[in-house]
Amino acid sequence: MYGNSFLDKLDRKFGRYALKNLMTVIVVGKAVVWLLNMLVYARTGVLLSSWLYFDKAAILRGEVWRVLTFVFLPETSNPFTLLLSLYFYWLIGNALENEWGSFKFDLFYLCGVVGAIVWGFIAGSATAYYLNLSLFLAFALLYPDYQVLLFYFLPIKVKWLAVLDLMGLTLIFIFSSWVERVLLLLALLNVALFFWSRCFSNFRAWRRRRKWKKDATPPKRGDDEYPFDL
Repeated sequence: MYGNSFLDKLDRKFGRYALKNLMTVIVVGKAVVWLLNMLVYARTGVLLSSWLYFDKAAILRGEVWRVLTFVFLPETSNPFTLLLSLYFYWLIGNALENEWGSFKFDLFYLCGVVGAIVWGFIAGSATAYYLNLSLFLAFALLYPDYQVLLFYFLPIKVKWLAVLDLMGLTLIFIFSSWVERVLLLLALLNVALFFWSRCFSNFRAWRRRRKWKKDATPPKRGDDEYPFDL
């Protein structure tokens, strides 16, 4: 993302058309769908979300709203877990938007959604779950030393949570179907697309620091630089 002149040019040209506070819109949409799910189910015994998830066959029958509404489906029906997840999405989404600007953040999320939609038409179904998880990885790359309270009392830096997240995603990849695997890979590819420049720069900086430390380390007695005792 950093040093990407092409994205900077797009931002300067189209940035004024960007939707601000996109993550707030997504979070509020998920909360509204969850609430309507409860109300509709109480009255009819049918979940509203059954009309919103991505279904290729239903879309081709004319239910075109499913192409976008799947983004607003909540990941859980538990109100406490939902509240925590929505707050976390809102926190990291707004942090990314403040760092990148609205245009670049919207583009990041849009690329993830488009990837999920394209795969949905190929595989028959899609979800935004892995796209939302990729937001956390993007946040961890930007703010690796940001500290959160794990289990509400254990302070831990985001970079270590990102490592645990990657381990969990690896297990998901191993034990999931190919439909889920491709969606996961698309989400990770989206992160790589927007962070390759930053990661490459960090890697080069790490190599330079390593070389400097190696060159700055004085040779030990007995090395070739000191063939004779003084």
